[in-house]
Amino acid sequence: MLPLRLGVNVDHVATLRNARGGHHPDPVEAARLVLAAGADGITAHLREDRRHIRDADMERLRALPAPLNMEMAATPEMVAIARRLRPHAACLVPERRAELTTEGGLDVAAQKAALAEAVAALGEAGIQVALFIDPDPVQIEAAREVGAPAIELHTGRYAEGHPGEFARLRDAARRAAALGLECHAGHGLTLSNVGPIAAIPEVVELNIGHFLVGEAMFMGLGGATRAMRQAMDAARAAAGESPLHA
Repeated sequence: MLPLRLGVNVDHVATLRNARGGHHPDPVEAARLVLAAGADGITAHLREDRRHIRDADMERLRALPAPLNMEMAATPEMVAIARRLRPHAACLVPERRAELTTEGGLDVAAQKAALAEAVAALGEAGIQVALFIDPDPVQIEAAREVGAPAIELHTGRYAEGHPGEFARLRDAARRAAALGLECHAGHGLTLSNVGPIAAIPEVVELNIGHFLVGEAMFMGLGGATRAMRQAMDAARAAAGESPLHA
């Protein structure tokens, strides 16, 4: 079974900073803390309206000695910024100004031409591209067709407790791996629900943010990250020892 990476999203550290302006709390300092506590990389979403992460934040995050995953809409502006910054990875996500958070996956099947162009442009810059999608076989196949090397499965409905959603995620991860796509997952994951997702052997990366930033109020950001790392690793180890995953 492949190792499981943890990417920590620092968007909502910037949300708190922006509530009063100024420079505190600093998402880059938060990034340093989570990396020291066991995170493998940093995720940050540069939105069109710059509601949390700002361009200057991305520049500083990119300078850290750790992989940066840039979440972004597949717009010409964001593709140009990513090609200039050259983060380790980019995750293309749907984006609406009115949404509080990302509400679902990309409809890749309906946007093949535009997404293929964005994937190619980012790939030419040496950026690994993932598409944020629902656990839908049609969307997984479309992701392969547009040339994306990876997908990130939207775990929001699973986190909300919808029946059958875990099975959909498990089956989607298997299908992605069979098609040669690297499989990531994220959205709404917490200490209480991360275990089953971490145990899916085809999933190699989890991206988690809001829960960790919120939990930092009670146990510190480093403590929250260490607890998540331990929960992920324990679930992964238990899955590796199970004959069901042999």
